[in-house]
Amino acid sequence: MNLPTGILLFLGTILAMEGVAYAAHRWIMHGPGWFLHASHHRERPGLFEANDWYAAIFAVPSIVLLWGGVQSDWGQWAPWVGAGIAAYGAIYFGFHDVIVHRRIATRYLPKSDYMRRIIQAHRLHHAVETRRGTVSFGFLWAPEPRVLKRQLRENAGLRSPRS
Repeated sequence: MNLPTGILLFLGTILAMEGVAYAAHRWIMHGPGWFLHASHHRERPGLFEANDWYAAIFAVPSIVLLWGGVQSDWGQWAPWVGAGIAAYGAIYFGFHDVIVHRRIATRYLPKSDYMRRIIQAHRLHHAVETRRGTVSFGFLWAPEPRVLKRQLRENAGLRSPRS
């Protein structure tokens, strides 16, 4: 496989992972996987939460594809796809854990409309403590906040104000 094709496959995988992440978040994490994800919709008492297991779970396909492509001759496509999955995971970590949830101290302030929109969308997702009634399951793309606020009102899923 030539380098430009590999790079396109890598970038395409990153883009495709947003759809995979949306589906996993909406139908697995807010479905049968809620037993792990619920910790993410509550106050975190320490550095880690049960939801962190998803990082390890979602790293498995990347590791398997990288290993299979490099060590087991699965094809030249496999390491590019595995690297794309890993890159999406790194982007997700930086956006979700560092910028939005500030699990690592940062002074970052969003300046672009895009960053403000996805941060606000993720915070609106967390306006609901239960697995049902929430909005905005993507990580790198989100509808306009006014649309999400309307959906939340319709879902009647807003959490009680904290004292």
